[in-house]
Amino acid sequence: MPVLAAFAEFARAVRARSPRTAVVLGSGLGGAATAFVPHASIGFGDIPGLVPPSVQGHGGKLALGEWAGEPALLFSGRLHVYEGHPWPTVTGAVRTIAELGATRIVLTNAAGGIHPALHPGGLMAIRGHIKLLGPTAWRALASGKKALSPYSLHLLDALHAHESAAGRDLLAGVYATLTGPSYETPAEIRALAAIGADAVGMSTALEAEEAAQLGLEVAAISCITNKAAGLGATALDHTEVLTNAQLAVSRMAELLACLVRARPA
Repeated sequence: MPVLAAFAEFARAVRARSPRTAVVLGSGLGGAATAFVPHASIGFGDIPGLVPPSVQGHGGKLALGEWAGEPALLFSGRLHVYEGHPWPTVTGAVRTIAELGATRIVLTNAAGGIHPALHPGGLMAIRGHIKLLGPTAWRALASGKKALSPYSLHLLDALHAHESAAGRDLLAGVYATLTGPSYETPAEIRALAAIGADAVGMSTALEAEEAAQLGLEVAAISCITNKAAGLGATALDHTEVLTNAQLAVSRMAELLACLVRARPA
């Protein structure tokens, strides 16, 4: 089936169910979607403006189904700047969500922990981010100009209420987005800690900003898969990321269900 026809058919199925929330799963987090019951799906290559991902752990499908009794959309994987994609392609999934009528996006990612309380298998709700993309990123940061956070305080409150009821703490921290694909050096991690970053990764910030500009309610959760460079005892690699993501999928699944069920502000 031609791309436009395949997407049109999928879009009709989505609009018939009117899902409010779309969830984007990051590296190794497919197990957090065990409660999602799919009804229809489409590959990234059949969605206008998207291409199949090239990174291990990113399935490259968009599915329509039910999560926690609510209609929802689920992106298995995402696109990254380091794959060679221009920024509009990286944020294409967000525009697709808005086009399909969803009003909330929940972004997840695998991240390196910088804050001393963050260990492999832990989770961090994102309350703000530092975007270090492009050759002038550090110069822009030094200008002192601060943008409004795209992350919903209403959804952060819902996460904290859920975790408090479960007898757990959930750190709400700042996520630093770097270009990748190489992991950061220990010196870069020390610099990130000095400017207030609690976790670091290679995604999410562009998507969150695009979503907020389109009027979507935004929440994001980092799965801490390793201590950031220079803070742990072992060298970093993507296999470790995928393995340690499994330590958090059960708790991540609870938080995603909480956000899918959350009423609008």
